[in-house]
Amino acid sequence: MQDARPLPSYLIQRFHGWRATIFQSNNAWYRRLATEGQHPRAMVIACCDSRVDVAAIFGADSGELFIHRNVANLVPPFNPDNDYHGTSAAVEYAVTSLKVAHLVVLGHSHCGGVKGCHDMCEGNAPELEAATSFVGRWMEILRPGYERVKAKGVSNPMRELENEAILTSLENLMTFPFVREAVESGVLSLHGCWNDIGEGGLEQYDYKERAFVPV
Repeated sequence: MQDARPLPSYLIQRFHGWRATIFQSNNAWYRRLATEGQHPRAMVIACCDSRVDVAAIFGADSGELFIHRNVANLVPPFNPDNDYHGTSAAVEYAVTSLKVAHLVVLGHSHCGGVKGCHDMCEGNAPELEAATSFVGRWMEILRPGYERVKAKGVSNPMRELENEAILTSLENLMTFPFVREAVESGVLSLHGCWNDIGEGGLEQYDYKERAFVPV
């Protein structure tokens, strides 16, 4: 590839620092992961926002979590149309091959993707409405959630829409036959969480209360 360039020097320096410290101190564990494969107990679907560090939030070591990140932590509905489906492929692999016991959808505060969806649905982001916008087409997944929030007339629509991104993903997960089968047979549980970036808080969705409550 003619356009490929060397890594930035700061990334190279940090790699050597990691290899000389963390990797060297846990060399046996990394070798075990390499030879025995991964056996994570949970999958986390999170936003690709650089401020959300899934492993740090849950104190996870390498090999503990199967993490998939995308814009606004969304899961599309089950739709086997021979197109490209990165998120659906990750879910399929986690549930059918890795046999994870838990699947967590992790949303967060100040989500740029959710704000983009809100602006687009309000008619204030014509660039996202263009057919050529990958972000806009992806955020269409959340449009029904926007409509629900708008109908409520809440004072903090952005926070409500961040919650809807999580709930929409949980609803869509259940449209995957292998997810529904695993949930109904009791070998898989679904969870929705919301992370407050500034305060370091974590809330989980309580199915009985039908609300997000502090962990």
